[in-house]
Amino acid sequence: MRLLLPALILPFFVGCIYYSMAGSIPPHIKSIAIPLAENQTAEFGMSEAVTDNMVNKFTEENILRLVPEDQADSILRGKIVRVKDAPYTYTKEEAVTEYRFTITMDLEWFDVKQDKVLLKKQYSGFGAYGLSGDISSDAIDNDGDGLIDSEDEDEFGDPREFATKVAVEKIAQDVLNEIMTSW
Repeated sequence: MRLLLPALILPFFVGCIYYSMAGSIPPHIKSIAIPLAENQTAEFGMSEAVTDNMVNKFTEENILRLVPEDQADSILRGKIVRVKDAPYTYTKEEAVTEYRFTITMDLEWFDVKQDKVLLKKQYSGFGAYGLSGDISSDAIDNDGDGLIDSEDEDEFGDPREFATKVAVEKIAQDVLNEIMTSW
């Protein structure tokens, strides 16, 4: 009897895990295409950065099969509408100590089989950086993970490039979360 109970319960848990990850996506959608995002800003390389991040996030999670547009059950189209690089924090002498790099984009998830829009929403992501030129010692939580400088092993490189990377990763994660949980 002891061996029989786990054998009966295990399939239930495996089924629940699968359902919780993919059960919220319409059942007829098994694949997704992610074409190059349109960039309506003057920020060079944003289309590629945003699209590559989306593709990587969907590949990592393996919820929907990535395929070319002409073979897809659904298509995720993005349009970068605004990039803002502005002062965020100041000293009491009103000197800038931190900048916030923010990307805003419109996203649409389209169901090819049923010819309808499943999701249409605007997303924003940001990353922070200081003026020191070295994000590993700028006393700023550049990626919003609660760790600063030597505590954070992934904070290195050009400050603005790192902030851009963080902003795009946040958007990709938010989009994936929305697709997995809103259905």
